Amino acid sequence: MRLLRNISLLFALTLATQLQAQTWHVLYTTDVHGSIFPYNFVTEKPTNNSLSNIYSYIKSVRDTAENVILLDNGDNLQGTPAVYYYNFVDTAATHIVPSVYNFMKYDAVVVGNHDIETTHAVYDRVFGQYEMPVLAANAVRTSDGAPYFTSSIILQRGEQKIAVIGLITPHIPYWLPESYWSGMRFNDMIESAQKWVGIVKATEKPDAVIGLFHAGYDYTYGGQTADTYRNENASQLVAERVDGFDAILIGHDHKLYNKVVKSPSGKDVCILDAGVGARNIGHLTINFGEDGTVKCSAEIVPAATQPQSEEFDDMFEEQFDDIEQFTKDVVCVSKQDIYAYESLFGNAAFTDMVHEAMLRHTGAEISISAPLLINATIEKGDISIGEMFGVYKYENLLNVIELTGEEIKNYLEFSYDLWVSNPDSTGHLLKIDNKNRLVNNYYNFDSAMGIRYTVNPYNSKGYRVEIESMADGTPFDPKRKYTVAMNSYRCNGGGGHLEKGAGIDHDKLKERIVKTFDSDLRSIIIKDWQAAKEIDPKAGNNWHFAPEEKLKQIIEQDKKLFEPKTLKQ
Repeated sequence: MRLLRNISLLFALTLATQLQAQTWHVLYTTDVHGSIFPYNFVTEKPTNNSLSNIYSYIKSVRDTAENVILLDNGDNLQGTPAVYYYNFVDTAATHIVPSVYNFMKYDAVVVGNHDIETTHAVYDRVFGQYEMPVLAANAVRTSDGAPYFTSSIILQRGEQKIAVIGLITPHIPYWLPESYWSGMRFNDMIESAQKWVGIVKATEKPDAVIGLFHAGYDYTYGGQTADTYRNENASQLVAERVDGFDAILIGHDHKLYNKVVKSPSGKDVCILDAGVGARNIGHLTINFGEDGTVKCSAEIVPAATQPQSEEFDDMFEEQFDDIEQFTKDVVCVSKQDIYAYESLFGNAAFTDMVHEAMLRHTGAEISISAPLLINATIEKGDISIGEMFGVYKYENLLNVIELTGEEIKNYLEFSYDLWVSNPDSTGHLLKIDNKNRLVNNYYNFDSAMGIRYTVNPYNSKGYRVEIESMADGTPFDPKRKYTVAMNSYRCNGGGGHLEKGAGIDHDKLKERIVKTFDSDLRSIIIKDWQAAKEIDPKAGNNWHFAPEEKLKQIIEQDKKLFEPKTLKQ
């Protein structure tokens, strides 16, 4: 009996050791988009949101706590001149992102859609330079269905293990040409989460499971529903429909979110979204109880509350200098100020110079484009490479697609409905909320060049756009097919304009593409302006809001809500 008691006591002591109370600190960044340094290479001004600031917080947690892990949720390779320089200019050096992430000692990184948008040539090179695994369980090889990247990682501290399962939004085929993601298929997030949480729990038996998802929480975005297969933003749906997760760290939508939801079995699941641009770092705390319970809590820590890290800045001073020198190179001289906000109210030099470049380089009959910034001004005088990122933010390729006149008209109806309201009912031309912010995303506010048309906001939805003629005065035929220039994001279905507006099935979009150009649109404009040396940008006159007299005062009122901000102020 004494032997049995001793064995029981030994077992109890062993169990107590295994189930000792322990706290883990999970720090994560998301959608950094090149905000590495505490400096804006476009405005040429210091900032207080950067990985330098965030590294100070990481160091403070590591210095005061045990069991600290660091994760990143993707979209690191597009967004600022810093990453562009190492993507396409200095391709021989180690890329700035893996240099920084290796220095910061990340434990894992998830793939984002804007990482894929840099093309295989860039992200295959960059991912090979990481010293940590790159996750995306639902991005699988078309050849055998196995993960193209890595599905998950197990992190162990003492006797305890945490599993991290990575997922990416499956909507990439709706935005990017197949050549960007060749060899891959993107599976539904809910199905993939169900599969991989089962595999991980069965094979690794972790004490907790974290989801690291490059996808947002609003599953209704873009008119989707909870039952939409391959939903773009299925993070919360996974938490509510798949048992096994203790917390899910999300991104992609650039929102702030800190919420607890219930799993199918009634367990609390913490969901955290830390926003965009290294403005915040997410801090998830996981407390393991002696009874085997797992409790999570989370907070969002603003980068602006943290000092710059001298260690970080000194480490990457040489790379900073190289990027700064690149961005200060002068492209040309502008004789006029260029105001982005004017794009909301009719023809504007900011969007029309993009239209003109698209028509000139493609030979298309019509161009369609939206402003990619709305609150910026490029001042007259020297225009630098850095400022060109204010003209056109992302590296979208140029495409030509074939549309009928009726499809073009319906496309524009869809676009203008995103930002135009009936002033009689709202008092505004623009669709704005009670905080005077645009209700919808301005990068979906497409206008056209190559045709003459008016937009009457007083008319009902679907009847606002009246196309009068082609730009040269020849008739516009609803039944005729026209060649239309647009960027690769839109041409592949981004924003829903071609599907929900023009009424074209997504599977049929490839058949409509006439030509794809190798250069991104920003590079095309830069080369044009370098050759010209001096530009005199002016707004065209091919479209306007009508009736003009009735709208004049309302437009002036709404313009005041979007005061121009100079890029160098």
